[in-house]
Amino acid sequence: MDKLKVRLQYWIPQHGLTRLVGKLASAKAGGLTTAIIRWFIKQYNVNMDDALHSDPKYYSTFNEFFVRELKPGVRPVASGEDVLVHPADARVSQFGPITSGQLIQAKGHHFSAQELLGGDADLAQEFEQGEFATLYLSPSDYHRVHMPCDGTLRQMIYVPGDLFSVNPLTAENVPNLFARNERVVCIFDTEFGPLAQVLVGATIVGSIETIWSGTMTPPRGNTIYRWNYPAEGNDAVVLKKGQEMGRFKLGSTVINLFAKEAIRFDDSMQLQSPTLLGSPYAHKA
Repeated sequence: MDKLKVRLQYWIPQHGLTRLVGKLASAKAGGLTTAIIRWFIKQYNVNMDDALHSDPKYYSTFNEFFVRELKPGVRPVASGEDVLVHPADARVSQFGPITSGQLIQAKGHHFSAQELLGGDADLAQEFEQGEFATLYLSPSDYHRVHMPCDGTLRQMIYVPGDLFSVNPLTAENVPNLFARNERVVCIFDTEFGPLAQVLVGATIVGSIETIWSGTMTPPRGNTIYRWNYPAEGNDAVVLKKGQEMGRFKLGSTVINLFAKEAIRFDDSMQLQSPTLLGSPYAHKA
């Protein structure tokens, strides 16, 4: 059955299905929308106690529910200038060193930092012998993504690609998964050196958004796009630790890359362990 689930992902029209689901998720269907949200909450055991608006009737579309805000204070941001915090409620899929430009995807599978970052060899070199972490956001999670530390946006890269599911089963069976799926790469300059925060698309992920540019996907295409940002001035994008930087409309994966000898992961980091936005993630090396 697992093999069939993986094989079906090669056969289905990934982009067409995703566009269709995206349109349905943005539709205002009154009582039907509320019923779907209630079903989703029950099916995936979504904790609505943390949501700013806990009543499913508040949300006019499924997408509004999916990117729901949290109540102020429910995810306190760990203090300390040497402390980086988790960017999302998620689960640790993989983490560890970047070795010879390769990151671990799953047992027996690796992928290239250069491919992940859109083919830029010089950019990938900034993270050589550094550290990485892959964080999987399940359907039940809060789906806004925040900053691990203070950062100034240097570059954003849109990389077109497939839309395979990014759940553990697919990660274990689809080679090069994260470097073949559609993604938005955000490069920040920080006190810890360069930081890559990569938002990876997946099947039925209706869109990926950033707070400075709005919706990045859709529309989609076959071309890699790059935007460069100034370090200072009115057009600079400067974000604080714990501040929202983007969101998924239907869930996916965040991958962080750190430079050599920049950070050491917190002792709480374990494979498949849950993460909470704002909790300690790593410390200055």
